[in-house]
Amino acid sequence: MPELPEVEVSRMGITPHIQNQVVSEVKIHNARMRWPVPSDVYKLEGLPIIDIERRAKYLLLHSALGSAILHLGMSGNLRVVDKNEALKKHDHIEFVFANNKALRLNDPRRFGCCLWQEPKTIHPLLTKLGPEPLTNDFFATCVYEQSRNKKVAIKQFIMNNAVVVGVGNIYANESLFKAGIHPQKEAGKVSLKDYEALIIIIKDTLAAAITQGGTTLKDFAQSDGKPGYFAQQLLVYGRKGLPCVSCETPLHEIRLGQRSTVFCPHCQK
Repeated sequence: MPELPEVEVSRMGITPHIQNQVVSEVKIHNARMRWPVPSDVYKLEGLPIIDIERRAKYLLLHSALGSAILHLGMSGNLRVVDKNEALKKHDHIEFVFANNKALRLNDPRRFGCCLWQEPKTIHPLLTKLGPEPLTNDFFATCVYEQSRNKKVAIKQFIMNNAVVVGVGNIYANESLFKAGIHPQKEAGKVSLKDYEALIIIIKDTLAAAITQGGTTLKDFAQSDGKPGYFAQQLLVYGRKGLPCVSCETPLHEIRLGQRSTVFCPHCQK
């Protein structure tokens, strides 16, 4: 599933091609996404896209009359192509622009979505989201206070979108390893000092992933479009049984919240 860095790289990739460009046509080739695509999306026709915003893993295409909300789901991707290029299988939604480019949402499993947000409102899907992790709204004291008396595992706590958005499975595994915190430790038993370190690590890990993903931006204008997952040196995720990079103890894997969780039993307490 695309995580926050992949979605942010998508935003960075499509923005130069569609920002301030007029939507000449909206084409809904398959409205049966996770939720039915509302006809309100056609309101974009004839309007310029003023801005492209990311909120958690959602992308919002803002216009004067409202915003299209896009989510990539489990397997979706966005690509910018020439408008006359042949559709690919699973190209479900298309925004055609006056500059002869088209933004296409491709989603084989159709777990993604395209929804509509009226001006000066917040869509119900976005109202209960926590702070963005790369902003000053995500800070240790607040998270520490939220965690008091919480018995939930720290990994599940930081993956809760009401606490902070966008810390997906990969980056939760990596951040907890770097912080030396066992993923099963109760959130309420993590000290303020450890939260201060963990939050800095989460911010640095996500920022580094976004920066590394930026090297694929040129692909957005190509026929295959999608940047895919960028190569990176993962320390624990996907390395079950391999030696810890710090102490060489074999890494363990458990399931937390039905998600793969890999950690070092020696380094993480």
